[in-house]
Amino acid sequence: MKWVEIEIVTTEEASDAICEMLSQLGADGIAVCDPLEIKRIIDDPDSLAYADDGFVDSLGSDVTIHAYFAEFDDGIRLGAKEEEYSNPEGVGTIYGNIATGSKSLPDTIKLLEERLSAISEFLPVGNGKVGYKYVKDEDWENEWKKDYHAFPVSDRVIIAPTWEREEVEAKKEDGKKIVYLDPGSAFGTGTHETTSMCAEFIDEHMKTDDSVLDVGCGSGILSIICAKLGATDVEACDIDRMAVDVAIENCKENDVTVDCYTGELKDAKKEGYSLIIANIVAEIIASIAPLVPGKLLPGGRFICSGIIDHKKEIALSACKEAGLKLVEEKQKGDWHAYYFEKA
Repeated sequence: MKWVEIEIVTTEEASDAICEMLSQLGADGIAVCDPLEIKRIIDDPDSLAYADDGFVDSLGSDVTIHAYFAEFDDGIRLGAKEEEYSNPEGVGTIYGNIATGSKSLPDTIKLLEERLSAISEFLPVGNGKVGYKYVKDEDWENEWKKDYHAFPVSDRVIIAPTWEREEVEAKKEDGKKIVYLDPGSAFGTGTHETTSMCAEFIDEHMKTDDSVLDVGCGSGILSIICAKLGATDVEACDIDRMAVDVAIENCKENDVTVDCYTGELKDAKKEGYSLIIANIVAEIIASIAPLVPGKLLPGGRFICSGIIDHKKEIALSACKEAGLKLVEEKQKGDWHAYYFEKA
C-alpha cells in the first residue's frame, strides 16, 4: 500500500464543499492551508500566533487543500469507509460526491476534476488545479497536521487540535474555553468565516439557561461551544450519518453532553428552544425559515450563517417573511451571519 497526497488549489468560498467532496470519496486525511485565515489569526491582537515578516504574503491568496488516499494493488479505494455511510439522502448527494470501488490514479484525478466542475456550478473554485505526489507511509499522518494549530474563534473560545492539548492547557487563561477538534474530517473545524461568526454570536448572546438546537451540526463544533459556555441542554442534528458520528466522537473528546442524532429541523425532539443555530447554506436556511418561529420559545433567537454574499437576500427575505426580527449581522469576506429574535 502507498499513500497519495492529492493537492487542490481553490478559493475560500469553495473550500468547505471540496473538503466535503473529498471526505465522501474516502479521503483518510484532509488539511487546508488558507493564507487569508492565517493572516486573520496572526492579525488578531488576542492571538499568540506569530509569523516572520513576509511569510503570509509568500503564501499567496489561493487556498490549498491536501487530501490523503490509500493506493492498493487494484488502485485507490474510493467510497465511505463503512457501508452505512453511503446514505442516498446524505449531503454527499448535493454535488454527486458518493463513489465506490477502486480506480487508478489517473481515473481518480479525472473523477476529482469532474466533481470540481460540478461544484463550480454553485461556487467559484478559482484555479481548480489538481495535482498529486506519493508520500512515505510513516510520514503522511504528520504531513497533514502541520498547517493546523490552536486559534481563537471568539473572545472566550479557542479551537485546538488534540495533539496540542498539553501545550494549550498549560497556557490556558482564566475564562477561556478550549474546544478540541482534529481536521481529519471535513465537517468543520472552525477555520471558516461562517463558523467563526456563529461562534462569536454564541459567545456574545447565549445564556446559561438556554435550550439549544444546532441544525446541520457537522462536526458538532457549535454545539460543543454552547455546551462549554454553559447552555442548559444542547441538541445537534444533521442529515448526514457520518457527520453525526463525527459530532458524537467530538463531544466525547471534549467531555460535553450533547444529544446528537440524524435528522433535520422537523425532527427536533423538543416542542421549543430558546436558541436555534443553522450554519448551512442560504437556500436551506430559506427553506427551513417558515418552521423556525414554531420551534422557538417566546423570546427565542435564531443564528444562521453559511450565506454567501450574492445569496444573502434569499435567506434574509425568508427569515423576515417568517416573522423573525433581524437584530444583528456580521460579515467576513463574502460570507454573512445573522442574529434574529422571534417577533
